[in-house]
Amino acid sequence: MTQRISEVVRNTNETKIRVRLNLDGTGQGTLNTGVPFLDHMIDQIKRHGLFDIDIHCDGDLEIDDHHTVEDCGITLGQAFAQALGDKKGLRRYGHFYAPLDEALSRVVVDLSGRPGLFMDIPFTRARIGSFDVDLFSEFFQGFVNHALMTLHIDSLKGKNSHHQIESVFKALARALRMACEVDPRAENTIASTKGSL
Repeated sequence: MTQRISEVVRNTNETKIRVRLNLDGTGQGTLNTGVPFLDHMIDQIKRHGLFDIDIHCDGDLEIDDHHTVEDCGITLGQAFAQALGDKKGLRRYGHFYAPLDEALSRVVVDLSGRPGLFMDIPFTRARIGSFDVDLFSEFFQGFVNHALMTLHIDSLKGKNSHHQIESVFKALARALRMACEVDPRAENTIASTKGSL
């Protein structure tokens, strides 16, 4: 099987980002977005998805975290799209329920080629430490738009916002891991009746 590795560099007036991704990794890598809570969440994708992810971002954090969080989502999405290549043999669909103490989340992924975000997380507070929870929708929207995937996120239970979002990222990691796997029985085919994703 060809190596499913990508490297994306994205430079704007607001952020300078480099992402390296190996879909067939072991959960290794270095995360330095400049936003510690975002690093903690992407670490869940890395470890529970078994993706090797390196991210370095220099962002305009003197303004706020918005551009950095959104642009990291965009660039990580681009890296996934690039590493997935022609999508031959992919399982395409992935789903997972992940608990974290009282919190329970369900994430469903379709590597359809059609971006769509359907997210329902009734956060119990507006901030986790200094992190504005509204920025998660910006991250996920940037991610799905550029990874070209449909993503359903539902926080089913939870009283602690940190637990809610961490269970979401863990479920996302496992759902992505499932969707990105190559099915040996369908190695040279596309999982679509139209023949493309």
